[in-house]
Amino acid sequence: MNNSNLTEKWSENVIIVDGDYVDSVAFNLIVNFERMIGRHIPEADLAHWIDCIALDGGIKGETETSVIFIHNNDTEAMKNFHPANYKDELDGKAFRDNLGEFTMSSFPVEKVVSKDDFIIDIVKTAANHKDVKRVMIVANCDDGTMVDYLRQALRDADDDKRITVFGMQPLAGGNFRQEILGYSLMSALGIKSDEIKAN
Repeated sequence: MNNSNLTEKWSENVIIVDGDYVDSVAFNLIVNFERMIGRHIPEADLAHWIDCIALDGGIKGETETSVIFIHNNDTEAMKNFHPANYKDELDGKAFRDNLGEFTMSSFPVEKVVSKDDFIIDIVKTAANHKDVKRVMIVANCDDGTMVDYLRQALRDADDDKRITVFGMQPLAGGNFRQEILGYSLMSALGIKSDEIKAN
């Protein structure tokens, strides 16, 4: 996948991330848990977080995964992850681990289209592409509008595709699986369950 043409090549796994949204969720978790457990919480390990999303989305063994970050045009980097700079550290970069190769790309939202529309367009394309087997979506589902868009966009998605939507709370039904976003972020932030139980 390259920047000049988003739909040129698709991996069998696609992770679509609203970078501004996940960064704000990470910030809220850091602030709340620092108060709760009484220690400094460092920035989230981005590669670790992506691995957690991949596992929750059903990826097993070595495979290829495209990670697509969508972000506001005026946002250069996430503030609560490392690495975090879209242009210099993420776009066109890749990493490999026991789940295979993850190729990252980032796309700023231009003024001619809303971020929701841009995300939904990518979701629809990925969900209906013959080479894609799994789609994982991290978008702002907190207010319900995006959930409605996703339900509509994925209504006719192929039954053999595994589509997982990540949110901070359970989502009402749709043609997709769902996972709680907070668990993967807590893991990437190094917050242990026994720390929470102790408080």
